[in-house]
Amino acid sequence: MRLERLSTNQFKIFLTFDDLIERGLTKDDLWHDLPRVHSLFHDMMYEASDELGLELEGLLLVNVHLMQAQGMLIIVTQNTDSPDVEDDYVEMKVTLDESRELIFSFDEFESIIQVSSHLRDLGIDGGSLYYMNDKYYMLIGDDEVEGYNREHIIAIMSEFSSASIITSYRLIEYGKRICYKNAIKEIATYFL
Repeated sequence: MRLERLSTNQFKIFLTFDDLIERGLTKDDLWHDLPRVHSLFHDMMYEASDELGLELEGLLLVNVHLMQAQGMLIIVTQNTDSPDVEDDYVEMKVTLDESRELIFSFDEFESIIQVSSHLRDLGIDGGSLYYMNDKYYMLIGDDEVEGYNREHIIAIMSEFSSASIITSYRLIEYGKRICYKNAIKEIATYFL
């Protein structure tokens, strides 16, 4: 579990799926097993409170973003302006959102060429390629892998890259777009 303070009343938590398994949960449990999920959030809030030196009380707005290969990104905002807040009382309002896109980061362009070769062999031609903060990012939308074995694609991508917690919105806004919607085909055309 990684914690990062964003402001005086906001922080983020990143959990990989391995972190969830270590805590006895699966991705599907997040949607169905409410008592265990509630316990997970309760534990994470206290751990974050200790590690970041925050005193959590009142209303906590918790936005959970499930990312396909990456894990779970949680943004917690403490609303200290809530009227009628009792001392030592914490109320959480949790919003779950699932991202169906795949985002992987690459240190070297050569790795992109290699992964493109394997994905092209599967019949996948899409994907968008970005460059930001000295890394390359490949974004593959849900519609581009429709009908393919998603776990197999994630396994191939993981051999040559790392799952990224960066959102597509951030990539589009701040990254330099190299190829749009046909990155694998373009790379195969020029480099294979």
